[in-house]
Amino acid sequence: MHHRSDLPHELGDSFSLSQASALGVRRGRADATDLARPFPGIRAFQPPTTFLETVSCYVPRLRDGQRFVGTTAVRLWGLPCPTGWRADEPLHIAVGHRRNPPRTHGVAGRRLALSRAQTWRVHGVPVVDPVAAVLSCAPELTADQLVVMLDAVITSSGNYPGLREVRRPRVTREELASRVQDWRGSAGIATVRWALRRTRDAVESPKETQTRLLIVDAGLPEPVIQHEVWSGGEFVARVDLAYPDQRIAIEYEGDGHRTDKAQWRRDIARQRRLEDLGWIVIRLTQHDLDAPTDVISRIRRALAARPSQP
Repeated sequence: MHHRSDLPHELGDSFSLSQASALGVRRGRADATDLARPFPGIRAFQPPTTFLETVSCYVPRLRDGQRFVGTTAVRLWGLPCPTGWRADEPLHIAVGHRRNPPRTHGVAGRRLALSRAQTWRVHGVPVVDPVAAVLSCAPELTADQLVVMLDAVITSSGNYPGLREVRRPRVTREELASRVQDWRGSAGIATVRWALRRTRDAVESPKETQTRLLIVDAGLPEPVIQHEVWSGGEFVARVDLAYPDQRIAIEYEGDGHRTDKAQWRRDIARQRRLEDLGWIVIRLTQHDLDAPTDVISRIRRALAARPSQP
């Protein structure tokens, strides 16, 4: 048996059989048991164990005009997918209407008009733009999941999760509405239009969107997003959601607020400062999103008890 070092380094971590043959690698060597077979016609030194590794393994099979779409594109852009990646999740690949989509194990092929999506390169691979990524997987999403994703697409915040890994192009709400119109007649577009009406700019996290939707769906007034609190010309805090007239702040606390000691201390000092200024600070966690009765009742009581503040 040959060792891996016998393979040309030009092949990289994964390669197609045709690439190997072009570099003089015999089929028997390419079929040796020390190489994984993540896709038909593809060999790799190690089986892929992550989403990006799986995408990378498939790249040698990509043909001109093929690009990642749907859930695969959503993950490549770092948008908030409602489900975690699974090793058996197919890669979604699109081609133009006059071409045959790929039909192979581990791939879901489809046709997509070239005019409906721009092509970008993310992590070195061709992928449809963020708007097309969301719209192309709309049939599999609920209305609330679409709101979360669309909030992420149009956010003007630089703090949104995933933006450090992949810098997404800026999309305004007006541009988004125009793109949705371009997709008229496609599956799931009616739900997208409904979600668009609930989409807001400047959101900083998926949980912030979910919290806002939870409050509104309970029949409460929609809170202000990322409200800044000032006192005597001094900036005090920017709160996730707020009812400024009643001085009620609503904050979602992720695990980072609990496990980061410095962040935890800043949170306490910030809350004390807001309370000194007469604000009610309502903090909630994932448990409240899963079982919202108590936190909704608390917000409702706070609103009922508080007249508008001068």
